[in-house]
Amino acid sequence: MKWSDEVWKKVECIYEDILQLPFVKELTAGTLDKERFLFYIRQDAIYIENYSKVLAHISSRLPKKEWREDFLKFALDGILVENALHASFTEISSSKINPTPTCLLYCSFESAKGLDPIEIETAAILPCFWIYMLVGKEIHKRSLSDNPYSKWIETYADESFALSTAKAIDICDQLAANTTEVIRDKMTEAFVMATKMEWMFWDSAYNLEKWKI
Repeated sequence: MKWSDEVWKKVECIYEDILQLPFVKELTAGTLDKERFLFYIRQDAIYIENYSKVLAHISSRLPKKEWREDFLKFALDGILVENALHASFTEISSSKINPTPTCLLYCSFESAKGLDPIEIETAAILPCFWIYMLVGKEIHKRSLSDNPYSKWIETYADESFALSTAKAIDICDQLAANTTEVIRDKMTEAFVMATKMEWMFWDSAYNLEKWKI
């Protein structure tokens, strides 16, 4: 069994919980409060800025030329697509916004994996591809064409994003197939933890998360 098949079984229940989050359900219905959506977009801008750096770092460590090229493209696509998308909803730069506890935790978690073997670092970024792609497709399937957030929905339901996700999954599978059982287990741990943080990110946006002190 491929590593991706094994690991998905461990997070499928988390994915189902994500679909039931108020943020996702209201986004699907087009009834999500604009303040909550913009709060999410601004935090996402912070996250993507860090995420693109992590993708570029992974590219520099991967053993195969084609994989390095793929991850450099992922990093560039993340910058271009997200910047355009965020600009369409808000003019506020991420540099003027402080990260929430959840956003800071997620960014710090992924950045810290750069000190681990490349297999683990790569596995840690995969949920941002895989979960977003599946959630985007599910929302797109259920939402109406006049949804005020249709531009965001179409971005993550786009077939090109699905193709990038498939490449990232395949690279992780090949890395897992050629490493030790210990590293493979740590890949799984990183993937599961990042999936939990995906849940936290949407939940924190809906609750307009703030620092307590």
